[in-house]
Amino acid sequence: MSLLAVGVSHRTAEVRTLERLAVSSDNLPKLLDELLGQENVTEALLLSTCNRIEVYAVVDAFHGGLADVTNVLSRHSGIEVNELCEHFYVHYAAAAVEHLFSVAAGLDSMVVGEAQILGQLRGAYSDADAAGTVGKTLHEVAQQALRVGKRVHSETGIDHAGASVVSEALADAERVLDGLAGRKALLVGAGSMGGLAAAHLRRAGIGEIVIANRTPANGDRLAASLTGEGVPARAVGLDRLADEISATDVLLACTGAMDVVVDVDRFAPGARRGPLVVCDLGLPRDVDPAVADLDGVTLVDLETLQHRLATAPSALDTERARRIVADGVRDYLAGQRSSAVTPTVTALRRRAAEVVDAELLRLDSRLPDLDDSLRAELARTVRRVVDKLLHTPTVRVKELASSPGGAGYADALRELFELDPQAPRVVSTPRTVETEHGGDR
Repeated sequence: MSLLAVGVSHRTAEVRTLERLAVSSDNLPKLLDELLGQENVTEALLLSTCNRIEVYAVVDAFHGGLADVTNVLSRHSGIEVNELCEHFYVHYAAAAVEHLFSVAAGLDSMVVGEAQILGQLRGAYSDADAAGTVGKTLHEVAQQALRVGKRVHSETGIDHAGASVVSEALADAERVLDGLAGRKALLVGAGSMGGLAAAHLRRAGIGEIVIANRTPANGDRLAASLTGEGVPARAVGLDRLADEISATDVLLACTGAMDVVVDVDRFAPGARRGPLVVCDLGLPRDVDPAVADLDGVTLVDLETLQHRLATAPSALDTERARRIVADGVRDYLAGQRSSAVTPTVTALRRRAAEVVDAELLRLDSRLPDLDDSLRAELARTVRRVVDKLLHTPTVRVKELASSPGGAGYADALRELFELDPQAPRVVSTPRTVETEHGGDR
């Protein structure tokens, strides 16, 4: 079984295609369950952000697994398979691992180096784990991807400016408004991106922040946090949007809704007191794109950012980050190759133990009157000799197997000793693995 990555991102598709593929939190468990129900898929994880939708699946065969994943995404989005394939990128086995690690490091993001992807990947893993679609392979590769991503952000300056889609959108707003200090901001959505936006606005010296959210408790929580940090803030319901929009300078929307939350009717003609910048970072869109035609309103959305950032030269030093990713991929693949030989080593040691037991039993029958203490000492001696003889070859075969093409050493071991590591009697029980935060899986 191998890892398969199938995705569409800002690099391969326009926002309107990403919108159709976007998966809501309510639909995610159903989609994961459908993926797992496919003939060639044994594990599945789905990463859906504002600029990518990716499926990571453990599959029995490449072509069958690709067809399964593609068909599920086609049914979900309503986009024909042939049309989807024009936007898909596909990675398999080692290439899929490298892509996942690069994503976790922020190297494949719209804003290179943004750290928010780490939290999004962690959330995608948790959702898949809760849905029961994560097994040993996805657990190990996802946890290693998170570790690589953390290392990149801690050991390099790739995110030294805290760049993100949010910061880039607010930078546009700052240019249009000639600064955000003392201005009033309206956040529609109190999730992780809303919290990130609030932090950027606070650092920019914003005068007041209003949070409009479907769940009042979440809006109240974010408002209280901002007030505690010295920024006047309050929470309102979505029914108050029209009133708040007429008095705000910058509106940033990013919710988990699958339909427009801020329609053009909320913008009352003639009620504005100055220019308004609307930052729509929702996928699908949270704001009716028709607001761009209103006088005094500047719309900054994912499509705007996609075109601007695609051509913007990156001043970030990514070479060190790429080396860390390459090291992580190499270590992960070596570990996988090494662990693949474990059943063979276990089978060899069990075979040796069986031979020792048989010979000791023969000794008992030939020398029934042998002193018990002498018999025990003989047994210990024989077992020590066998252990010493097996130690070097079993250690070396694991080391050799971890190198590219090393599977042949395990094959040779099985052939020489007539081992069958797949037989139930010689397959070791998988060790308990721990999640990132501890605890048994």
